[in-house]
Amino acid sequence: MIAKSGTPYEIILHIHSIIHPVVIITLCWRVMIDGNIWTSWTAAISSGLVTGICGIIVAHELGHKKTKSISWWMGRANLVMSLYAHFTTEHNVNHHKYVSTRKDPASAPKGRGLWYHIMQTIPNQFIGAWKTEQKRAEKRNKKMYFFSNPVFIGVIIQSLLIYSIYYIFGITATFAFIAQAFFAIFLLEYVNYIRHYGLNREIGEKQTMMHSWQSEKRLSRWALLELTRHPAHHLKANEPFWKLRPYDGAPDLPTGYFGLFWPSLIPPIWRKLMDHRIPKN
Repeated sequence: MIAKSGTPYEIILHIHSIIHPVVIITLCWRVMIDGNIWTSWTAAISSGLVTGICGIIVAHELGHKKTKSISWWMGRANLVMSLYAHFTTEHNVNHHKYVSTRKDPASAPKGRGLWYHIMQTIPNQFIGAWKTEQKRAEKRNKKMYFFSNPVFIGVIIQSLLIYSIYYIFGITATFAFIAQAFFAIFLLEYVNYIRHYGLNREIGEKQTMMHSWQSEKRLSRWALLELTRHPAHHLKANEPFWKLRPYDGAPDLPTGYFGLFWPSLIPPIWRKLMDHRIPKN
């Protein structure tokens, strides 16, 4: 049953967005005091998990709000703190258009391991976002120099943020900040990997519920703001997360996102678990 009002869910979404910078500041402050010890790096990993949820997942949801609205800007700020400012451009424009095709670097074909996927998807998504912004400028008949590209501006803002952390909190805190962001990015691309693995679509072919995996495991659904109902998100991109519903007949993952993390790290185990589940065309 769909809730009559989405206000409580929107409040939760924005609270997550506000928590994220608090976690980042707390991490840097604590590492500045403790220095280079094991608890600092454990804190960086746990903060990266928070960044993956409160930062990137929330920014993903806010990135589908009205462009340049307050919520949209909050999402962009979260992505800057995650060192992935280009994500909204690449995800909204390219991923949603080319999902499960060879033109989408975020979609993994059958047989590709997670580690290779991570190495190719991160740079290719950055390049895709850069080219997208150039094409947008061309459509407006406006010449875009590299330094005026929003993706480049995002890199500059992120670099200034890193320098500010170094200036205020020191070198160890800076490395901890970068480490948590990299871990969060890894988690994001792990999620991209499992939710489209092996589901192929030809360019120009109509996208259906068969081109994304879904899962109804409660822990994954509740912790990740219904991210697991991914077919619904792709077919109704502007639908808020609290309205998404599962599709009968869509490909179902064998378990939730947390349970699939460990087998995905070992490609032979992952292929044995998943390849026979891929729907035949």
